[in-house]
Amino acid sequence: MNPPLDATIKNQVQIEDDRTGLNIETLRRAIADNLFYIQGKFPAIATKNDYYMALAYTVRDRLLQRWQSTMQIYLKQNVKVVSYLSAEFLMGPHLGNNLINLGIYEQVRQAVEESGLNLDELIEQEEEPGLGNGGLGRLAACFLDSLATLEIPAVGYGIRYEFGIFDQEIRDGWQVEITDKWLRYGNPWEIPRPEGAVEVKFGGYTEAYYNEQGNYRVRWKPNYVVKGIPYDTPILGYRVNTANTLRLWKSEACESFDFQTFNVGDYYGAVGEKVVSENLTKVLYPNDEPIQGKELRLQQQYFFASCSLQDMIRIHLYKGNKLDNFHQKWAVQLNDTHPSIGVAELMRLLVDEHHLDWNRAWQITKNTFGYTNHTLLPEALEKWSLNLFSRLLPRHLEIIYEINQRFLDQVRMKYPGDNQRLARLSLIEEGDERYVRMAHLACVGSHAINGVAALHTELLKQDVLRDFHQLWSEKISNKTNGVTPRRWLVLSNPTLTKLITSKIGDNWIKNLEELKQLEAFVDDAEFRSQWRQVKQEVKRDLAAVIAKHIGIEVNPESLFDIQVKRIHEYKRQHLNVLHIITLYNRLKRDKTLEIVPRTFIFGGKAAPSYFLAKLIIKLINSVAEVVNNDPDMRSLLKVVFIPDYNVTNSQPVYPAADLSEQISTAGKEASGTGNMKFSMNGALTIGTLDGANIEIREQVGTENFFLFGLTTEQVYELKARGYNPWSYYNSNQQLREVIDLISSGFFSHGDSQLFKPLIDSLLSQDQYLLLADYQSYIDCQEQVSQAYRNQENWTRMSILNTARMGKFSSDRSIREYSEEIWKAEPVKVELEEYVQANAGLKVNN
Repeated sequence: MNPPLDATIKNQVQIEDDRTGLNIETLRRAIADNLFYIQGKFPAIATKNDYYMALAYTVRDRLLQRWQSTMQIYLKQNVKVVSYLSAEFLMGPHLGNNLINLGIYEQVRQAVEESGLNLDELIEQEEEPGLGNGGLGRLAACFLDSLATLEIPAVGYGIRYEFGIFDQEIRDGWQVEITDKWLRYGNPWEIPRPEGAVEVKFGGYTEAYYNEQGNYRVRWKPNYVVKGIPYDTPILGYRVNTANTLRLWKSEACESFDFQTFNVGDYYGAVGEKVVSENLTKVLYPNDEPIQGKELRLQQQYFFASCSLQDMIRIHLYKGNKLDNFHQKWAVQLNDTHPSIGVAELMRLLVDEHHLDWNRAWQITKNTFGYTNHTLLPEALEKWSLNLFSRLLPRHLEIIYEINQRFLDQVRMKYPGDNQRLARLSLIEEGDERYVRMAHLACVGSHAINGVAALHTELLKQDVLRDFHQLWSEKISNKTNGVTPRRWLVLSNPTLTKLITSKIGDNWIKNLEELKQLEAFVDDAEFRSQWRQVKQEVKRDLAAVIAKHIGIEVNPESLFDIQVKRIHEYKRQHLNVLHIITLYNRLKRDKTLEIVPRTFIFGGKAAPSYFLAKLIIKLINSVAEVVNNDPDMRSLLKVVFIPDYNVTNSQPVYPAADLSEQISTAGKEASGTGNMKFSMNGALTIGTLDGANIEIREQVGTENFFLFGLTTEQVYELKARGYNPWSYYNSNQQLREVIDLISSGFFSHGDSQLFKPLIDSLLSQDQYLLLADYQSYIDCQEQVSQAYRNQENWTRMSILNTARMGKFSSDRSIREYSEEIWKAEPVKVELEEYVQANAGLKVNN
């Protein structure tokens, strides 16, 4: 006997929750509901931004299901959590990345199109949160993606800057900074948690006292108190149910309005506390701004470190734990020196607020923190004047003095009578003005220190942190950086992703080492042809973007020679320019000369007060103006500067590169991650033996990497002998002609003074050895041109670059941190199947 028809239908139809369902009709209903009930709009009056917001809330609902399940599992199992403290998180736009990680990109595209909309246009609506300057913040974002993908419990702690890194416009070739109003239309991905607010003290004085048990204690009497409000964003892993948390802190006044002051007629005084308090998280400081005197920056660093540590302690105690095992439940990683004040703050919280004895508190603190160093530049190792420090953080200075005294006593025992070593290791720098050395505080207060590339780590041991390495030989290790293939290949380069997956399946997206399987196809002529077609397609896409936004027509058949990164003298964008002018001079001298057509593409921001970096941007644009409009170039050379380079604008750039410029002075770049993104997308690298270039070259093969320039040892030797840039200028006619052409005003409408500061810097000092590396660079570029003429072999090299990039996934980096520093284990998160009967609210009192 057949069952009734309605019973058959009931068994076949799966009911989906509109907030969590993933089929096309459910998604369409959810978008419509969010447009109506959250945006308060109907289609006749809705803007494109309304539709974006409705879609974003639809996707966020699916994240929240996984996020809540994740939090419940973490709470129930009382797991060890990685806490990643970073002053910068350059997350990039969330929508596209979340669609990739949820595995619903195509379903959503279809749902959006069936609703009469265009997914690409909606994705373009998203304002990018500019909460970082570049590599440091982008690395933190990649790490959060990998932590969730590897199912490791984690929370990222940082600052919710109201205004992020400035938007960059180019006017008359100069960089102009525009306020980044990323929050102007709201942020659908974050959830404010005002009930989780904490208080942070500043200024004032301390007073000692003895408690009822006769123990010595210190009480901090602050001048003012600021409230930190957490804003949470779920960070989903790829094709897993784990969604970790990015918690960013916003500062607010404890009292926003003083009625008594208002009642006597002083309105501005009535809101004064609110204005001062909220200024704390108003704006992100650019990376290369001089640190000294930046009181606000120290306030920001302490604010978010204190908020985060108070939050961790609160969660820890809520789970029923005792503070004695805090370090067993939390692994706190300091992303560079910015959060290193956290060492003193955790000591203050444990000793002053929770009344642990000093020795126990120090054991917990030291075993909680790990410290990642990101720089070899001495000026980037933060230090704060004692006057400023004592005025802002009087209790912390006392704690640092105590840490320093106990630490130096250990040093004296190991190196008796070595006063110079004591001075070098001390947390306090002596001199006409005394400073607190924040990197030293991080080193002493952490159980592990790491560099971010093999060379960088060796140079830390030999130079910057040599004394610490001699004191604790096992403490410093290497953890080479990586990037997430989900954003930098799957999302940015879907055409290449499709080709790769058609050959080796899609497991490589979570295990990048599987790209190695592509080597089996390197001699397959049809596959090489497909690879070239993909490259040409993405080059045409970038050419279209350049034409639309910059107004320059470039030839997609030309070699795309790309250098995109923060503008800094050590990154040597101006060495690249010297090569362009060299080619320009050759073509002017011989108008029939045939060279490989090249499109030189630059992008990057200079810190607003870094004059020479801004002058380099002006030079690039001035050379572009001349080269692009000279008929003698016959379109063989084009120069483009992409304004406002950020995560959004970078996504079409990395896939389109033929040549990746990684040309920093050897020994200056800690690691670099742009080099990895380029190689992952099949670009070949021209570079020095600096940062992660060395490891990339080792992985892809020396024959698939264009090497030039002095080594780190040779740089040191040359400087020790007494480097004279004039000797290179005088002995190299080609170089002299290039320098003289710039000096003459040829690229500045006859103004011979415009680029004089840059030329004077090169000829008088040349701190980053451009002139010493010039000829090697020019010769290497000639090898690039010769190699590019043989497209079959170039394609082989391109395929091998991608195939051998498995090491440079941030998943590998995070596995190493987890196993060797954090001792954190993955935790599986399962979703409960939706059952309509159980969907109602049930509160268990």
